[in-house]
Amino acid sequence: EAQFGDFANGAQTITDEFISSSEQKWNQRSSVVLLLPHGYEGQGPDHSSARIERYLQLCAQDNMTVAHPSTPASYFHLLRRQAYARPRKPLIVFTPKQLLRRKEAQGQVADFTTGRFEPVLPDHTQPDPSGVARVIIASGRVVYDLEAYRAKTEDTATAIIRLEQYYPLPAGEIARELARYPDADVVWVQDEPRNQGGWPFLALNLPAELAARGEDRPLKVVSRPESAAPSTGSSKVHAAEQEELVTSAFAR
Repeated sequence: EAQFGDFANGAQTITDEFISSSEQKWNQRSSVVLLLPHGYEGQGPDHSSARIERYLQLCAQDNMTVAHPSTPASYFHLLRRQAYARPRKPLIVFTPKQLLRRKEAQGQVADFTTGRFEPVLPDHTQPDPSGVARVIIASGRVVYDLEAYRAKTEDTATAIIRLEQYYPLPAGEIARELARYPDADVVWVQDEPRNQGGWPFLALNLPAELAARGEDRPLKVVSRPESAAPSTGSSKVHAAEQEELVTSAFAR
């Protein structure tokens, strides 16, 4: 586990040589798990990003699993699945530290003793599909900011779907959830700048995967602007950016 995600940068050559490609190069399989703290909490560039985009660039041919669980039970079932999975594959997990403290990020005992890891989680509020005008797809910590804003504004026209796994891309599960809201537009929302996070990978792969399943609505994006650094170094600027990000996600 890296103390903060960006600190894994120094191990990038190990990831490239021995984790992402060892099965193809040497037919060597591993179930190693990397836990990379990742979360935009206003603590500066080096304490924000685990460089999701870098790991997704290494994904091909079902070589490893990349996940970003948003609930304790999802995290538990992900690790349990990893322990039992055969053939073995490396697992990269982005673990927002903020979710250790947020009261909303809690689970019941039954959530752990039943069920299994779900790569896509539906909107737990179960909104009326006929009244939904926008579907937000998001992953990790930002989900809770979006849900808090929705509750505060009493917005009943927006559904929020959680993407718990980036790769292998669960396009079928996403398509099934989107089909519940046929009259809504679709927006991907992320904390990260547009050139980072999950968006470069999703923009390249998700539209075609959805189209193959009969879902051809355009995929929009709400994110921070493109940036050379993972995040700002000012907590005040971070707070202003986060407020703009969340309000933009709901703006029609």
